[in-house]
Amino acid sequence: MTDAITRVRLTPTMVTSAGPAPAGTTAFATAAFATDPPVGAPSVTDPADLAARRQLAAEVAHWQQAAHTLADLDSVAAPEAWAGLERYLRAKVRDQLGAVAAAIGLEATQLRRQIDAGGDPAALRPQVLRLRRRYLQAETVLDFYGDAVSTRANPRTAAVLRGLDTIAGDSLAVILRPLGIEPPPVLVYVDKGLGASILRAGVRLWDQAHPSPAAAIKITRHNLVHPTALLHETGHQVAHLTGWTGELADALGTALVGVSRELAATWQGWASEVAADVHAFAQAGWAPLPALANVVDGTSAAVYRLLPGDPHPFAWIRVMFNAALCRSWFGAGPWDGLARIWWSRHPPHRAPPEAARLARASIDALGLIVDVCTRQPMAAFGGRPLAAVADPRIVSPAALAVFARQAGPSLLTSTYLRRIASLRILAWLTASTASACSPPFSVGPTSLGGGGASGTGRAGVDDARDEAPGAHSARLTRWLSDLGADGSGLAGAG
Repeated sequence: MTDAITRVRLTPTMVTSAGPAPAGTTAFATAAFATDPPVGAPSVTDPADLAARRQLAAEVAHWQQAAHTLADLDSVAAPEAWAGLERYLRAKVRDQLGAVAAAIGLEATQLRRQIDAGGDPAALRPQVLRLRRRYLQAETVLDFYGDAVSTRANPRTAAVLRGLDTIAGDSLAVILRPLGIEPPPVLVYVDKGLGASILRAGVRLWDQAHPSPAAAIKITRHNLVHPTALLHETGHQVAHLTGWTGELADALGTALVGVSRELAATWQGWASEVAADVHAFAQAGWAPLPALANVVDGTSAAVYRLLPGDPHPFAWIRVMFNAALCRSWFGAGPWDGLARIWWSRHPPHRAPPEAARLARASIDALGLIVDVCTRQPMAAFGGRPLAAVADPRIVSPAALAVFARQAGPSLLTSTYLRRIASLRILAWLTASTASACSPPFSVGPTSLGGGGASGTGRAGVDDARDEAPGAHSARLTRWLSDLGADGSGLAGAG
C-alpha cells in the first residue's frame, strides 16, 4: 500500500470522476478516488451474476464516497482549530491523515475495477467487507486526531496548548538531541478524566498501515493548572526511542534479585512506568509528585490494588518511590510530608497480603532502586546515567529559588528565558503551588530508602497559601500562551 500511495503522490494531476476533491483534501490524495471503469470490460449476461455485481459495485461506491468525504480534513476539525497548531506540525498531521483517507479511496478504486473487469462476486465479497473494516479503522484515526485538534477551537485554549506543545518538545529535545535522535513533533490535547496518556510518534495507527505523525499527548482538564504529567508522557516517548525501558527492566532485575526474586520480577514489569516517572522527576524535580498523588489517590483498597499485567506500580508504592527520588537527590523537604500523610492515610498493615509483602520489600530497597534509575550508566544514554543527561539538581527547590531570584521580574516575561529554560520555569511555577499544600513533616531515611543530598526542600519556594483562587492558573496561562506564541523552544532550535 505504501508504494501505491507513493504513486498517487507522484501523479497529483490525475482526474477523478468521483467528483471534485473536497476542499480540505491534500493534493496527492485526489487520485485515490477515481472510479472510471477499465476500457474493454467484459459483458455479463447472467442476470443473477449481473445483480450480484451491481450490488457489490453499489457497496464499493458507498465506501468510496465515504472515503472521499473523509479526506475533507476541514470537516474533521474546523479550520480555526487547525490554525491552532504550529505550521510544521499542522502540515505533518494533515499530510498523514490525507494519506490514510487516500489509501481507502485507492483500495476502493482498485476493487471497483476488479468488479467491472468481471471478477467473481463471491470471491470479491470478502474484499468488500475488508474495505468496510479498513474504512472504519481509518475513520477511527481521523476522528482521534480530529477530536484532538478540535480542542483548539477556542483561541485561549489553543494558545495554552501551543505552549504545552513547546514544553513537551523541549522535554524530548533536552535528552534526545545530545544522543543524536531527532525529537518528533508533539500534539497536546485536552480531555476529561484523571490521568494523562500518549499515542507515541511512529507507532502504527488503528488502520495498521500508517505511523502516528506526532506524539499525541492527552492532558486532563484538571491538570491544566499543574501540567507536569506531560513530562511523564514524554518519558514514554524517550524510553521508546532510546530503548531505555528494556535496559532499565534488566538493571532492576539484576539489582533486586538478591533481595527477592518476586521483587525483582515485579519491578521489572513496572519498568516502563518507572522510567516515565523518573524522567518527569529529572526534568521537574518534586513538582510532578503532588499532581501524581492527586491522580492515583483513592481508598486504601484502591491504592494497594495489584492488577495482573498492569505496568503501573500500585499507587501507594508509586508515591513512596517518587518521594524517595526527591529525598535521595534533594534531602529533606515537603515530599516527606506528603509521604507521611499517605503512610498514615493508607497504613501498610491494612493492605492485602501480597501488596503488603511487596510494599515492605520495596520500601527497604527504594534507595537501591533510585540509584539504578538515576545513577547507573545506561547504554540508552550513551553509557551515562540519566542524571548526566538530565540533572535533577538544577530543578531542586533550592536551585529553582536561586534561578528565580537571579531572573527577577523577567522570569515570566523574558523570551530568552522561555526559549532556553522552559522546563525549569514550569517546575518553579508548579512546585511553588504544590509546596504551599504540603506540611513540612519528615520521614526517616529507612522509610524512604535512605538519606541523600543535604538541603532544605522548601528553601526559597514561594508560599502560595495567601494567593487568591485562580491567581496561579492565570499566571501559568499567561506564561504558556506567551511560550506558544514564541513559536520555538529547544525542540525548534536544532
